[in-house]
Amino acid sequence: MLLETKAQNYCIQKVVLEVKMTDSSSVEDSRFSFQTKVLKKANALLATEKEEKTKERERILHEKVPPLKLSGFSVQELQALCRELHQKIDTIDEERYDFEVKVSKNEKEIADLSHKIYELKGKMKRPVLRRVKISADAMLGALLGSKVKESVDFKANLKTVKKEEDKKEEVTDWRKNVEAMSGMEGRKKLFDAGQ
Repeated sequence: MLLETKAQNYCIQKVVLEVKMTDSSSVEDSRFSFQTKVLKKANALLATEKEEKTKERERILHEKVPPLKLSGFSVQELQALCRELHQKIDTIDEERYDFEVKVSKNEKEIADLSHKIYELKGKMKRPVLRRVKISADAMLGALLGSKVKESVDFKANLKTVKKEEDKKEEVTDWRKNVEAMSGMEGRKKLFDAGQ
């Protein structure tokens, strides 16, 4: 792969030199011809790379999976061949499973490391903080550590406010003055008290 990229870079540089050496009448024509030549060369390189990949794939498949010759085999030989192929399939499945486990571990590790990098950059969305009830002494102890030796009473430093007390009507027992309040004189007392 590294040699292929070096070869591609060399071909592109060669095309660039060819374009620079040719004399063209205007700058725009030279730019356009340069771009078209580079694109043509890149397309040619991509096509050759695809052909090489398909040839490589076919070669690997022929190495790993030889063609089956089933003619002239007895039933026992076919069964032995099937057992052998099943064993190969099992080993390949085990290898595939091992590779999948390694890949998943690597992906998880990559995700963890990228998460740590993201946290270190400080761009991570911070979680919503919950309200914690804590006393003033505990807060100072957490902030200052062992430097705090005495407790601070914040309530003592607060300004005191006097509350006005509402006048409460005395609740009297209604049974005491039942006779005094009965009749016209009692009603007159109630009327006079209201004014």
